[in-house]
Amino acid sequence: MTIAEVSRHYELSIDTLRYYERVGLIPPVRRGKGGMRDYSDKDMEWVGFIKCMRIANIPIEVLIDYVKLVKEGQGTQESRKTLLKEQRDRLAERIANLQEILEKLDYKIANYGTAVLTVEKKLLW
Repeated sequence: MTIAEVSRHYELSIDTLRYYERVGLIPPVRRGKGGMRDYSDKDMEWVGFIKCMRIANIPIEVLIDYVKLVKEGQGTQESRKTLLKEQRDRLAERIANLQEILEKLDYKIANYGTAVLTVEKKLLW
């Protein structure tokens, strides 16, 4: 696939894909005729993985560390697993915080005509 096709497929900018390659988040993409990037299925899997992790707000630096460990291969499994568990715990905490916010919004919406308007009147400055 061309970089434009990958960009459309994953809804990532071409600049973002180039950046991911430059910082080592995805392996160097093979070049076809004229030097154009030609993404393989393996490259696409990496792009999908990185996009997923970025949606989860995992920092680029952490992902770079993880990819380096993957490249090192044998003997880094525990480090990789620990890194992933730490990020999972951060994500779970974030989800819990977002769930709490969602519940507050649901309450406000459900009670908007009564209790919420009374409280909001008191908050006016």
